[in-house]
Amino acid sequence: MEYENKLVLAPMVRVGTLPFRLLAADYDADITYAEEIIDHKIIKCERIVNDYIRSTDFVEKGTDNVVFRTCNEEKGRVVFQMGTSDAVRALKAAQLVCKDVAAVDINMGCPKSFSVSGGMGAALLTKPDLIHDILTTLRRNIDTPVTCKIRLLKSSQDTVELARRIEKTGVSALAVHGRQVADRPRDPAKWNEIADVVSALTIPVIANGDVFEYDDIQCIKVATGASSVMVARGALWNASIFSPNVKAHWEDVKKEYVRKSILWDNDVKSTKHTLKEMIMHYSCLEFPEGKAIIKSQNLVDLAKVYGDEEYYESVRANRIALDRHA
Repeated sequence: MEYENKLVLAPMVRVGTLPFRLLAADYDADITYAEEIIDHKIIKCERIVNDYIRSTDFVEKGTDNVVFRTCNEEKGRVVFQMGTSDAVRALKAAQLVCKDVAAVDINMGCPKSFSVSGGMGAALLTKPDLIHDILTTLRRNIDTPVTCKIRLLKSSQDTVELARRIEKTGVSALAVHGRQVADRPRDPAKWNEIADVVSALTIPVIANGDVFEYDDIQCIKVATGASSVMVARGALWNASIFSPNVKAHWEDVKKEYVRKSILWDNDVKSTKHTLKEMIMHYSCLEFPEGKAIIKSQNLVDLAKVYGDEEYYESVRANRIALDRHA
């Protein structure tokens, strides 16, 4: 997979499932990261081809719990992002999914306590030897491209030094979020420190942080020198941010997302979470729409909220017909 001059959907927990990744791709995202999945979780799964909805599912053994769902349509652009703190476990997880994805990424930037307390995410930033062990183990044993995503360290010099060590492992690209672990989302991203990393490396650097409109994409490119840009909240609020055309209205994007969630039988909790995040940015959950989403128990309920009962039934009817012909 190429990493130069790409628009990238960032990994977002409970958001970056298959429907949202396909939605972003429809609006010209070149690379779409899946939500972070912990190595322990994926190695408990078995790979199942789901003929019912034409997806490839990684399902927790002994349950119906779909941990990761993908499809052929996104095979050339989906990145499986993993949370790990152990090279052997990381390899086992990567080997399970690597034939179905375009790349495998190691999360080294998540500051959340569940990740850091397990030695994963941002906890890795202070363990360069472990980083080297994980990345070189993956590089030597799988053919799929390997990348990672980091945050800024306490000084730009420290970040550059770590980035250089990461580059030496042979990764295909490095994504850099322009905030330190202690920074909050409201704190401005330090584009100048991403620029220091870009100028120090020869591999592609994907710049991430404070991209909320399409015009911001060009701004962060100019400020950092990075040719590729990763978008998180800006895409969550309106996935059409990737499109050079006129920005779609968020209400229309939201309805497209609901339909894709129905089509790909997305987990209702994930769908509800994503819808609530969209609504809270533009409106309020106390209005009837928000209350109806909160009360929804399944995708049928969500279809009713958006007047999509007929679409839901047509999808269901098509699946039944395909199942009969199988």
